[in-house]
Amino acid sequence: MHPSRAEVVAFRMAAHHLTERRPVEALLEVAGACGVQDSPPGSALTALGARVRDLTPATLDDALTRDKTLLRTWSLRGAPYVVPTELASVFTTGVLPPDEQALRHFLPGAAPSVDRLGMGLTEAAHLTSVEVSVVLSGRRLAVDELGVEVATRVARSLAPRQRGVWESEGPYAAGQPLGEGIVHFCLRVLALRQVVCFGPRDGAKAPFVLLDEWLGHPVPPLDPVAARAELLRHYLHCHGPSTPAHIAAWLGLRVGAVGPWWAPVEDELTHTRYGGGSWMLTRDVEAMRSAAPPRGVRLLPPSDPYTQTRDRDVLADPRHHREVWKTVGSPGVVLVDGAVAGTWRSRRTGRTVIFTVDLFESLSPALLGELNAETNRLALLRGTSAAVVQLR
Repeated sequence: MHPSRAEVVAFRMAAHHLTERRPVEALLEVAGACGVQDSPPGSALTALGARVRDLTPATLDDALTRDKTLLRTWSLRGAPYVVPTELASVFTTGVLPPDEQALRHFLPGAAPSVDRLGMGLTEAAHLTSVEVSVVLSGRRLAVDELGVEVATRVARSLAPRQRGVWESEGPYAAGQPLGEGIVHFCLRVLALRQVVCFGPRDGAKAPFVLLDEWLGHPVPPLDPVAARAELLRHYLHCHGPSTPAHIAAWLGLRVGAVGPWWAPVEDELTHTRYGGGSWMLTRDVEAMRSAAPPRGVRLLPPSDPYTQTRDRDVLADPRHHREVWKTVGSPGVVLVDGAVAGTWRSRRTGRTVIFTVDLFESLSPALLGELNAETNRLALLRGTSAAVVQLR
């Protein structure tokens, strides 16, 4: 099979529910396609608003805090995600690195500190888990507050030499003990182990809660092999055809570590000549061939699931990659017919949102009209009454 770029774009747009907005009743299906990253805060609302008709902040908030059909938790690459609660094991257990070496690559900033302590990340996560279960019981704590209390309790269980290192200033923040920094890293592991998740936001804070306490029940379990296999199916359905190297980057692992995800689904894959050699789910081949070309404009937030693809040339000319995918502070993107046609940033002034849009090429009057409609829709979604577009 040798799909064209146009076929790949059409297939992925449909898989990401971006070809046509879905009814609000499909919110869980849309969120579960590939998970929705929620950093910077509010990104999930913008991403879902690009896919779901008549979505409101209250609808999303009800799903997260009243019905609890959606869960906000740390997931891929240690980032906060919004995922369907019924699929939580796919996006937690399915992401969790299976061994110490993979875990160290997943959380590279923690490795030098645990080495100073003479322990592994797995052991540090266990010590953190024991104390988190006590400290967080019946409470909601932001990461800094939780880190202080847990690090203090962990210190009591350490040998004198380790305790001295644990309580010394670490490399993560001025005045912050090394142990607190390690706890912050380990909380990502505990989210993947379904010990903690995020509760309702409190202003600028995203407090942690014990997951089972928050939901009132455990999430539907999956054994690690099944969870990793299902996660890869979700990835390939949204980003196929793909390669092990791209899968590793999406997971936040080194290329040689993707075997536990790849092996369980290998018999379900079809090799293609797209991109010089790649794989897709065999069950998606017909959908690839029959996907309708996407038409229209969408505004996507930074780190939108669609732009998380690693073969970036399919979305944007290489000349614009640095403008779209920045190491820090990436902009939102203007999507036209499935391709990145520009970037956007916004700021709020009273009841108005001002959108600064940098287009890579001029748009027709019809597409400019669609762009204005999308900015107005996004302004309403953010609780304001008007949008002003400044083209640059």
